[in-house]
Amino acid sequence: MRRQSAGARYPPLISSMAQRRLSDLSSHLHLPGPASASHSPPPRPCGSTCSATSSCEAEADAEAELGGEKGCVFCRIVRGESPAFMLYEDDVCMCILDSNPLTFGHSLIIPKSHTPSLEATPPAVVAAMCSKIPILSNCIRKATQSDSFNLLVNNGSAAGQVIFHTHFHIIPRKAGDKLWPSEPFYTCNMQSFRRQPLESNQEIVDLVNTVRDLVSSQA
Repeated sequence: MRRQSAGARYPPLISSMAQRRLSDLSSHLHLPGPASASHSPPPRPCGSTCSATSSCEAEADAEAELGGEKGCVFCRIVRGESPAFMLYEDDVCMCILDSNPLTFGHSLIIPKSHTPSLEATPPAVVAAMCSKIPILSNCIRKATQSDSFNLLVNNGSAAGQVIFHTHFHIIPRKAGDKLWPSEPFYTCNMQSFRRQPLESNQEIVDLVNTVRDLVSSQA
């Protein structure tokens, strides 16, 4: 697979409809600030088809207009046409860093075949994705020095799905991070509602390499 140039970004193609969905979703979130930047090695593209809300929210409108596999940003990542930091890959699915993370290490498990929703995804594919959750979540948690994680699926527009390609979110958590408004001691801060784009810096590259090494050691 070809590598993307350093500093590659997902283009800002968000529509007013997607913006409203993101605003609704963001009203329930307390997000961390941006990670510090240093060097900028290029992300490694992934390789075959697409997924739901998160990593590529900025391209949701393009997908909606083009429809299906052709306009799906996750499908482009699978085919190696769009950049992503890949943590894991097998014949059925892959795990990549979310391009607009809620927390450091926020990752997505996506199937290589394009299905727009969880109910449309073949049971065997869902089973294969779920079978990777224990090892991937454990490795991501260790690499980010987190003590917990959220497993999340946004299925359907009303649930906040923006990218209509099935995917699971693994969101590393630390005590007192105040990510969700329902948690104790949550303090509303509108500035925190802005999701921060994933930067291609040494901290991210080190995270990717650490997770890969941990996954390899447990395979």
